[in-house]
Amino acid sequence: MRISPHAPWVAGLAVAALVLVPATASAGSQRTAAPHADAAATTTASVDSYYAAAEGKTGAALKTALHDIIKNQSKVTYDGVWNALKVTDQDPANPNNVILVYSGRSQSKSTNGGGVNDWNREHVWAKSHGDFGTATGPGTDLHHLRPEDVTVNSTRGNKDFDMGGSPVSEASGSFTDSDSFEPRDAVKGDVARMLLYMAVRYDGGDGFADLEMNDKVNNGTAPLFGRISLLKQWNQQDPPDAFEQRRNQVIFDTFQHNRNPFIDHPEWVNSIW
Repeated sequence: MRISPHAPWVAGLAVAALVLVPATASAGSQRTAAPHADAAATTTASVDSYYAAAEGKTGAALKTALHDIIKNQSKVTYDGVWNALKVTDQDPANPNNVILVYSGRSQSKSTNGGGVNDWNREHVWAKSHGDFGTATGPGTDLHHLRPEDVTVNSTRGNKDFDMGGSPVSEASGSFTDSDSFEPRDAVKGDVARMLLYMAVRYDGGDGFADLEMNDKVNNGTAPLFGRISLLKQWNQQDPPDAFEQRRNQVIFDTFQHNRNPFIDHPEWVNSIW
């Protein structure tokens, strides 16, 4: 399972390795790591090593192997998510801001809260799908938590993902109807990979529900999310970009110490589903 150092996402990881924030850094005292001449090769080797137990596997065996790898993680409290998102979703062009996932808006880190035009913690895998709430574990897993405008977050609610509907105010390019939400094109793949991470990471252990994918909407409180056929398309149409790759690396290095395998290997989506 050697990873080509010439793959574009490897270059993104190399960039990510140069902008990591230490676990003890505050939002106002972030440091940039010194450049390293062979950062790309080092990152490639470490990612290969991380997934060594999954090498050569496909289908259910690959899903199980990835679960066994990524379940080994540190956990963040729900209060701790606020400060973590200020690091993981930092605007590359403005270190004082975060990028809102559906809106795409760059907004001050200090405007987090519950008021109109504040940003809050969006559970991409809606917490009612499996009824895990904000419990430490799936309810606080940074791999599916993103900053979003309070109003847009409310509009999305706990809807499954599908195409179509009416335009979403304050989230240009996003649409919604009574039972589904369509994110803007630039994060369609991000959304797919976050959901698929959750379906692999949480399999009924840890005292939480077994999260799984299906091809439906209106899943309600069942531990299911759809539509898988569309999410697979989104994974291909919107491959991991530098922002998503950096985010994955920061979560691994600074907070949870586990990775989203579908950012590192988007081809594994079709190997499993």
